Amino acid sequence: MTSYKTPKRAPHGEWAYMSREERDLAYNNTAAVPAAAQIQAARAAASANFRATRAGKLDQAYGTSERTKWDLFPTSEPTSPCLVFIHGGYWQRGARDLVSVLAEGVRPLGWSAAFIGYDLTPHVKLSDIVAQIHQGLNWLGQHGPDYGIAGPIVVAGHSAGGHLAAMALSNQYVKAALAISGVFELGPIRDTPLNDALQLTDLEVETLSPLRLPVVNKPMGIAYGTKELPALVEDARRLHARRANQHAPGPLIPVVNADHFDILDELQAPDGLLTRAVLDLAR
Repeated sequence: MTSYKTPKRAPHGEWAYMSREERDLAYNNTAAVPAAAQIQAARAAASANFRATRAGKLDQAYGTSERTKWDLFPTSEPTSPCLVFIHGGYWQRGARDLVSVLAEGVRPLGWSAAFIGYDLTPHVKLSDIVAQIHQGLNWLGQHGPDYGIAGPIVVAGHSAGGHLAAMALSNQYVKAALAISGVFELGPIRDTPLNDALQLTDLEVETLSPLRLPVVNKPMGIAYGTKELPALVEDARRLHARRANQHAPGPLIPVVNADHFDILDELQAPDGLLTRAVLDLAR
């Protein structure tokens, strides 16, 4: 078995000159981070403990499938801001209950937190997932007050969730977004094993790539770890530059020495860099 080699370049503009191996590794975060499984397992265990020991309103349906549900952790003050978090997993794995512990970042600061689930590919298309996120946010905006969540909503997401957070910025109930370690140009994905489940169409690449869409003039922070794969770093920098060129507000946030998985530690800690970014975005 060959050893993993970190890609030396981002695929943008060079895709045709890259080998199949380079293309396969360009978005392979798990291969790039040897401790990925341990980090994710520890976060899942901490999330299970969080759900068992914190008062929450779990499994609130916004759609008709088993995964289209919310886990809500309101504060005692309904008008407090709410952090909505969208999990990652390249749109084909992951779950909202595996990241509940991330609420520990904002909850001590008086915020509510909410975790949205969604169906996964290949059972649905990526366009269906984006529609579900908007459906869920509409549900929260309309019914959240019944569950103690009536304040401004800041959406954050990681990896695939970072892409979905960027796509959610246009929702009428969203005040701001924080896109963490996201993929914002879908074209290269079609030449990787990820597309086996995604089966992206030309229309989806065109209409679901944030780098190809009109800029939404709301605050959006774009974060990446300095140890991320070059493709993700480049996507983050390009999207921020595109937004800045049109004077859309929001910072570019390089998290020094963070990789694709431990970057979320900065959202779990009340004094974490990404927690502070969420607070700033809500102002």
